Amino acid sequence: MSNAADILHNPDFEIPPTNTTANSTSQFMLLTKFNTIPGWSFNGTVWYVSSGPNISLPANGHAVQLAENGKINQTFGATDDYRQYILTFTLTARGDDCFNNATAVNVSVPERSRAFSILGHFGKNLWETYAFYLGDWGSKRDSIKLEITGVTTNTASNITCWPIVDNFLITRHVMPRWYDDNILANGGFEVGPAFIKNSSEGILLNEEPEIFNSPMQGWSIIGIIKYIDSSHYKVPEGRAAIELVSGSPSGIQIDLTLTVGSTYSLEFMMGDANDSCVGDFIVYAQIGTTIQNFTVKSNGTGSAQKQFMTFEAEFTRLTSISITSFNETRTNDNVLCGPVIDNVIFRASVSYAEKMKQYIGVLSLLLTLLILL
Repeated sequence: MSNAADILHNPDFEIPPTNTTANSTSQFMLLTKFNTIPGWSFNGTVWYVSSGPNISLPANGHAVQLAENGKINQTFGATDDYRQYILTFTLTARGDDCFNNATAVNVSVPERSRAFSILGHFGKNLWETYAFYLGDWGSKRDSIKLEITGVTTNTASNITCWPIVDNFLITRHVMPRWYDDNILANGGFEVGPAFIKNSSEGILLNEEPEIFNSPMQGWSIIGIIKYIDSSHYKVPEGRAAIELVSGSPSGIQIDLTLTVGSTYSLEFMMGDANDSCVGDFIVYAQIGTTIQNFTVKSNGTGSAQKQFMTFEAEFTRLTSISITSFNETRTNDNVLCGPVIDNVIFRASVSYAEKMKQYIGVLSLLLTLLILL
């Protein structure tokens, strides 16, 4: 888990627009060429929003609302050390009937873009937090334009469903690092998007089959998962973990080249986030065609258990490794929840036959050297 760098200027819109009156009490201020927001450029119809009745924002601060033709943008520079850049931001609307793609924005940088919409039932608040992998850069000459655009939907004429955005944080990560006791580079999920300081809802990570475009370093994402921190949830180890929340299915996957004759072990922690998520959690761990299910009875108070399975590779080839959940569970507040996964470790142990081959090979080499001497 990383903290957001000070890459964007006025990322939470707490520096108010220019040329405004100090005693203004309106929740919505239409932006013009005379009262722009410091750090940001805009086009189309954009409002500066203050938290208040029917507007839920982290820390009860400020945000901007984008009409169907509204967009904001800011250009930032990369650094000379090669890094991956991941964006975190919040999205909300004025009404609670704006779910199911009614409120949406498109987030884009050069060569990448993605639409995000309010899903609903993933938290107690109207606003939701998302993450987006922007790209990787390694030169101060790199200038990246971040643009957020309101997306037209069939309810675009309903002003209450026009998107409200806030808290644009960018974090930079070094490239993946591997350690001797784990084939996986980010098995503990410590390398991920930055958490919003005043948010207790976690970060929703949308489906991303391409591992190199995933906001969760080292993993492709199945369905929707929630990235959670130890400050607001029960995390089995370290400072962060993932919660499998979408149900149909929800999980993570990585493809690795396994070696014939080797036995592999997969272990991980499985529990609940201490978020009143009660029920029988069933998780399926799959290595190639081998599937094993694990069940944990959750009382919603933050317990966790270590799970373990082994697999012997019959071929040397690229093999998918995944941990998924297909069940849908909700808290008493009707918030989607599910099993927490953490500290995923994948190890290889060479088989007896392979060890004998290596031993015979070394012995043959020694005999050859003795003969030559």
